[in-house]
Amino acid sequence: MAPLMKKVLIANRGEIAVRVARTLREMGIGSVAVYSEPDHQSLHVRVCDEAYPIGPAAAAESYLVGERLIEVAKRAGCDGVHPGYGFLSENAAFAEACEQRGLRFIGPPASAMRAMGLKTAARERMAAAGVPIVPGGNANTAEEALETAERIGYPVMLKATAGGGGKGMRLVHRPDELTAALERAQSEALKAFGDPTVYLEKAIIRPRHVEIQVLGDQHGNMVHLFERDCSIQRRHQKVVEEAPCPAIDEDIVRRMGEVAVKGAQAVGYYSAGTFEFLLSEDHEFYFLEMNTRLQVEHPVTELITGVDLVREMVRVAAGLPISVSQSDLVRRGAAIECRVYAEDPSAGFLPSPGTITALRAPSGPGVRDDSGAYPGCTISPHYDPLVSKLSVWAPTREQAVERLRRALREYLVSGIRTNLPFHQRLVEHPDFIEGRYDTGFIDRHRDALLTGPTTSKEERAALAQAIAVAALGSATSSASLPTTTSSGVSPWLAAHRATLR
Repeated sequence: MAPLMKKVLIANRGEIAVRVARTLREMGIGSVAVYSEPDHQSLHVRVCDEAYPIGPAAAAESYLVGERLIEVAKRAGCDGVHPGYGFLSENAAFAEACEQRGLRFIGPPASAMRAMGLKTAARERMAAAGVPIVPGGNANTAEEALETAERIGYPVMLKATAGGGGKGMRLVHRPDELTAALERAQSEALKAFGDPTVYLEKAIIRPRHVEIQVLGDQHGNMVHLFERDCSIQRRHQKVVEEAPCPAIDEDIVRRMGEVAVKGAQAVGYYSAGTFEFLLSEDHEFYFLEMNTRLQVEHPVTELITGVDLVREMVRVAAGLPISVSQSDLVRRGAAIECRVYAEDPSAGFLPSPGTITALRAPSGPGVRDDSGAYPGCTISPHYDPLVSKLSVWAPTREQAVERLRRALREYLVSGIRTNLPFHQRLVEHPDFIEGRYDTGFIDRHRDALLTGPTTSKEERAALAQAIAVAALGSATSSASLPTTTSSGVSPWLAAHRATLR
């Protein structure tokens, strides 16, 4: 059977570019990487069939220059573009430009991106579609913010209209705090998104952050693939995700799924996407936003459903129907994902860029490590310091926690600081083991999570010795690899082919 597409440009970097390339290879589709100057020996450059330079380190001069990415795609003979997550993945103008140049955009239609891209507009669309939303309103001026807050009641949350990732967000408990918080939120929103507009929402106390994965096609089919609990967060950034959510029953999941499907259909959505909800202590849920792209934490859903979301995205972009129906989908077992970052938890989780001198990822039954790193690679200060996503699956949550504990103890990274010790302490915490947590968990237990026992020095010394022994017989070092050739062939593939001659 002929492949659905001939060749796809992956408009991204790091682990997500590696992950997309793997599914493309399984589908018999060629993969094309792009790279900035500091990324010329990154893993995604090595694993793709071709790789092309796109500019200097600054994302605004490389990964965010849509026209340059499209030019590379056309020059390489691509017929599709997968945006991954971040960068241009939710940029409607980029999606339209790809389609106008004869490239299939492997994601949702630009119209749906626009409908859900601005949070205030998305709230209005979802409310009209019958999706429950958190009470809120405008906050364009201090006077308007005070009026809105008085109407919905304190505490309130300021949020950037155009943003995400915790930027432009402030929790306000009293009227005398609001004006200063508004100014800070507007300033941060302007710097992060180029738009200072913020709005107000009623703050839900001790909520869980639960999201629903949806998947639809261009023929009107739409399903949900159950929930993910993303409540373990720091500064509104997700750190650990799991499914099923340990705090809700099947009836709530069904209702959330039905609402998400209804909301997606209301904006003509297709491809993979995620509806994010706040879940209150009394199990009421409220729409937060929709992410019109593949989520970082998508492996959790893939592990419990057996559905390859990237494969489905490619099929949908090629005009085929999704390969599953709602009645086909069954959630099996439990999955948990930890985001492994190059950062120092003891220093306020500050990034810790540098060269990885040794690395051994865990493996074994039920363990998946989505990574963009390898021994000798450099974690750049220019981009998100994600090293990998460590995910586990087991028949029950109790077994999944045990498996994650084992995998974290096996994980070794030297040369940089990581948050692995933090994760080791997290999975030992009684409240996490019992599934008793919410979005404020890390802040409440900061001392216990930042200090305390982790893998013993003896265990880590033994692991380090094993890596050192393995390194003696390793293949050619990264330093000796050639830079990407002018023809676009990746250095890894060129070196590999040379050994076969």
